Amino acid sequence: MPRKRSPNGRRSLLPRQGWVWWLPFAVVVADVTAELVLRGREPVSFLLIGVPPLAAATRGPRGTALSAVVCLGLQMLFAALRPGHFHEQHHIALYVGTLLIGIASTALAWQRERVRQQLIRANSVAEAMQRGLLRPVPRRLGQVRAAAFYAAGEGGTLVGGDLYDVCVTPFGVRAIIGDVRGKGLGAVQTVAAVLGSFRVCAHEWQDLGRLAERLELSIARNAPVGVEYDPELFVTALVLEFPPSGGEVRVLGRGHPAPVVVGPEGVRRLVTAPALPLALGGLSPGGAAETTVHPLLPGEVVVVYTDGVSEARDAQGAFYPVLERLAQRFGGGGAGPDPADVVSFVRADTERWSKECDDDQAVLALTLKERPREGY
Repeated sequence: MPRKRSPNGRRSLLPRQGWVWWLPFAVVVADVTAELVLRGREPVSFLLIGVPPLAAATRGPRGTALSAVVCLGLQMLFAALRPGHFHEQHHIALYVGTLLIGIASTALAWQRERVRQQLIRANSVAEAMQRGLLRPVPRRLGQVRAAAFYAAGEGGTLVGGDLYDVCVTPFGVRAIIGDVRGKGLGAVQTVAAVLGSFRVCAHEWQDLGRLAERLELSIARNAPVGVEYDPELFVTALVLEFPPSGGEVRVLGRGHPAPVVVGPEGVRRLVTAPALPLALGGLSPGGAAETTVHPLLPGEVVVVYTDGVSEARDAQGAFYPVLERLAQRFGGGGAGPDPADVVSFVRADTERWSKECDDDQAVLALTLKERPREGY
């Protein structure tokens, strides 16, 4: 059954009722109309026996029980209008059948309502967990303005394998975006490990390469107890730093798509030093990954995203061209765009590009204020 979309754009756990809600009324109206047209020449009130099960699909136990009482009353009324039919054996069997089906339908409606409440509670827990893992990004953090968007690709879930966070540290405003290999609870556990480590270590380690090593270590240390470590587990990630002096962004890439810069001078992709994803760093003999430094012009917005965006496919199977679409929308010169406008555009544009996307999507846009503050 199709599902609703919640106000934040994610699929809801609760099914959409739609036209099914009107089916009990339609059957009752059709039966009454047939009785009036046929003037009692043919017994059509047996159709009403199907109303309580239909009501149980969309209504609570009270509404279902009421529908059963109404149908039983109409059956008795129609039989009474036909002389000698009220006490006939097949009519009595119809009354008993409607009563039993009404009782069973009421019990089913009670069970359905109970399951629905459980789904609502589970949905609330998932939302609370998401707020703990993927906290809403404030519009302003120190000298940086920011905006973010996240959507889990797996139907009926709110948390997936993508991650991001932004925080103000003694070394400047730092941000991370990443993508965990795999889906499900294992991916969520890895997301929690990486974000928890970032929120602590980002304030303690000045060098971004060493910070990435601490994130890598947290993945191994937070593996589920009693479960063999997955040798194929890895996390692609980007760590960004906007120093207090302003005017530049420092980027450390660990196997993640490079950032895109959108500004008055056009759209360009930043070059990052190659490095293996987190949890695979031990395979690289070169030591800590290299941090690249890129100057930022006034009004330029740094856009980072996960592969759920860049690998969204259209009907012909073509990937979403991030750089080209951003250039078409924001490459016309003038003042730099607002991060919220960039995020909103990417979100809406990928939905138009790919109607059915089953991968997690995360987008983070950050820009320096016009007059950066010295310190925090």
